[in-house]
Amino acid sequence: MCSLRIIAVFALITVECVRESPPNFVMLFADDLGYGDLGCFGHPSSLTPNLDRLAANGLRFTDFYVTSPVCSPSRAALLTGRYQIRSGIYPGVFYPGSKGGLPLNETTIAEVLKSQGYVTAMVGKWHLGVGQNGTYLPTRQGFDYYLGIPYSHDQGPCQNLTCFPPDVKCFGSCDQGVVTVPVFFGETIEQQPADFLQLEKTYSDFASQFIHVAVQNKQPFFLYYPSHHTHYPQYAGAEYAGMSPRGPFGDALMEFDGSVGKILQTLEETGVINNTLIFFTGDNGPELMRKSHGGNAGLLKCGKGTTYDGGMREPAIAYWPGFIQPGVTRALSSSLDILPTFAKLAGASLPEVELDGVDMTNVLFNLGPSKRITMFFYPTFPSEKYGVFAVRWKNYKAHFYTQGATHSETTPDKNCSVLSILKHYDPPLLFDLESDPSENYNLSGPEWDSVRKQIQAIKEQFEASVVFGESEIAKGIDHALEPCCNPNCSPKPQCCHCTAMDADTASITIT
Repeated sequence: MCSLRIIAVFALITVECVRESPPNFVMLFADDLGYGDLGCFGHPSSLTPNLDRLAANGLRFTDFYVTSPVCSPSRAALLTGRYQIRSGIYPGVFYPGSKGGLPLNETTIAEVLKSQGYVTAMVGKWHLGVGQNGTYLPTRQGFDYYLGIPYSHDQGPCQNLTCFPPDVKCFGSCDQGVVTVPVFFGETIEQQPADFLQLEKTYSDFASQFIHVAVQNKQPFFLYYPSHHTHYPQYAGAEYAGMSPRGPFGDALMEFDGSVGKILQTLEETGVINNTLIFFTGDNGPELMRKSHGGNAGLLKCGKGTTYDGGMREPAIAYWPGFIQPGVTRALSSSLDILPTFAKLAGASLPEVELDGVDMTNVLFNLGPSKRITMFFYPTFPSEKYGVFAVRWKNYKAHFYTQGATHSETTPDKNCSVLSILKHYDPPLLFDLESDPSENYNLSGPEWDSVRKQIQAIKEQFEASVVFGESEIAKGIDHALEPCCNPNCSPKPQCCHCTAMDADTASITIT
């Protein structure tokens, strides 16, 4: 016990000293990854040695939540520390021709850190709008560098694209009648359609180059790496194709894990591994409708598209050698908490808006309790009429509404199916997630009335404070806004095609 106290005190002292040498931040964000998909979270055939290394030598979270069961809203909340309904990122997700995007008056993690002299880069999936002349691209939201696809890689025809070598076509057809998915560097399209066989290598090479240049320039850095893996359709290059016993999904996951390994190697080679906080999680639960081409929620109920835990409870890992002691925490935490935590460690001021995130440093460095005791669950299509669907308070979760989703089809649990229509519960369903993480056994009886009343009061207080922002997604779609590398060509979308990037990424050099 004495030694643990010494470690805790030392961690507090050293974290304070970090302000003399600002820490670097690497935010790794997987796509459609389930709670049970990683080896370190119990999957028997997933090969993720680098993520497993982070978990073994860092802090693994068992109770980490995102704010939405689908992509765009979850990403908005991560970057702003605010529930997506405040910024208007609802209902659903953005499309290639969406008129709206993350409002420019929202403050992102990148903008918070830039105020402290950080150089910032984003590599991968944005999914927070493109807009007229790139109005909503990452370069307008605090990122100095951006390389990636600005939305999901299934939001364009993929049936004729190669997802695995030598020429295995992508599984499925993806969205039709729109442009093929482009790869942006900054605000310029470098490639259309994306070359999936080279994409992850291009990303990881660019991320390594960014770190090298930042270190050479003696600048603290923030690298945001939201991978497309393991979203449908899965893909992988020659190094990982056919290497996983789990099939195409496992290959894609291995390729992402390989990128994590390359980033770790770069941090070690540049000598900054001990001054870099790495945080890993995912955007939402697995797309169970894809069966073996989707993910796995483990023992959690349902998956993507639902407000059950399988849709919004994610694997999460924090790693910082010398500062974060290896261990496991059951502290309630959220993607909302990343912004205030990074800001605290960088010595940056918080945005002068209503934040929903809390500082996690006590959890990270002392294995202490979280400042967070509640989590609010909004559905894919939130509205002021229905409000919050579920509330977690301490280890209890109350469902006021439930609804199945197409994304969670094919499971034996009928509550997950799209045929499970919107249901209202009064009194709400109540589960103890410590003893029943699968949300199977409703706590009925008068002995639970006090818990239900407490959660009801918390819900009412929160909803009274929430102002729904104007919906950016409801602004609609204009096909003329779809990104095209040959904007004056005809006929669209077929003519939107440009030369592939060089394999050595020479065309996307950081200066």
